[in-house]
Amino acid sequence: MMMIMMIMVVMMMMMILIMMMTMMTMMMMMMMMIIMIMMMMMIMMIMMMTMMTMMMTTTTTTMMM
Repeated sequence: MMMIMMIMVVMMMMMILIMMMTMMTMMMMMMMMIIMIMMMMMIMMIMMMTMMTMMMTTTTTTMMM
């Protein structure tokens, strides 16, 4: 009986450990995804800013003309 109880406890511990590991990996993946999205947003913002500046310069040049 004691042996069975010990085995059950060990199995439970292993299950909890595996669950924790999976949760950690999921959290890491989510963090990576969020970081990637943030980086993409930053790049898009920079691109938009550059495009806007370029458009402004072109419009100004055309105005000068």
